[in-house]
Amino acid sequence: MYDIAIIGGGPAGMSAAIYAARGGMKTIVIEKIAYGGQAVKTHEVDNYPGFFDNPTGTRLAEAFETHARKFDVTFTNENVKSIENAEFGVKIINTRKNKYMVKSIIFATGATPKTLGADGEEQFTGAGVSYCATCDGAFFKDKDVCVIGGGNTAMEDALYLASFCGKVYVINRSKKFRAAATLVDRVKSNGKIQVITDTVVERFGGGNVLESVTLKNTLTNEKSALKVSGAIVAIGIKPSTELAASCGVELCGKGFIKTDMYLASSVKGIFAAGDARVSPLRQVVTAAADGAIAATSAINYVNELGIKSI
Repeated sequence: MYDIAIIGGGPAGMSAAIYAARGGMKTIVIEKIAYGGQAVKTHEVDNYPGFFDNPTGTRLAEAFETHARKFDVTFTNENVKSIENAEFGVKIINTRKNKYMVKSIIFATGATPKTLGADGEEQFTGAGVSYCATCDGAFFKDKDVCVIGGGNTAMEDALYLASFCGKVYVINRSKKFRAAATLVDRVKSNGKIQVITDTVVERFGGGNVLESVTLKNTLTNEKSALKVSGAIVAIGIKPSTELAASCGVELCGKGFIKTDMYLASSVKGIFAAGDARVSPLRQVVTAAADGAIAATSAINYVNELGIKSI
């Protein structure tokens, strides 16, 4: 039996593993694909404290994993199929090959940005195409960029980028915006921002890095090229919370796990950390902090539970 099972091996999961193991807990990390989470897709990280040399997301993720592996943690690459309740608050995690009895679970399953599916998008991801203005905006200082989307996040990203970029273009597929009217008004009144409506991005182009986007007017089908050094795709993110929901964990309207200040979910003994939970900011640094809080809360829960490990 494990004291704490962490589902997900990104920054939140690795941070939770470090704190759980250092807290004397018998800990297992279950990751279905590869360790690192969304961080590995980041070309450079220049805002994680202590890593002042702009490491790649892959390097930072590897450092997290190496640190976590210093401790007596079990790591396994498996896909969790279901979770059952057993006696005395114990839960059973079922994978295709194994069953794990655990006292507490931390969901660190993350979230994935929604993509456009446009030509060249994958090619230039991390080389001009980004899904997080706060993460990557600084790389486009004094350069022209575009923000794709019409929701609150897209408007906020445009206003943020306008404070240090050259020209900012907001590209929305219609004249209607999902964003709050006040945000849209602020964007339209900003002299550095140009709003382009009834338009979609068909293609991202360039050499080694992004140099332009091909636009198509949704009313006339007319195509045009827009020279930009950066493109922020802000059409939403999808949390990986289906498994948590199957356990009865309460989600918000957008599908993120609801937690209290201790990162406890609505189900006793289940906690959440990182991008999978409701949060005002989704960064590597906040994911790592979440992991520490969730693990500490899980440790307290396990100690109160009082069942001896087998």
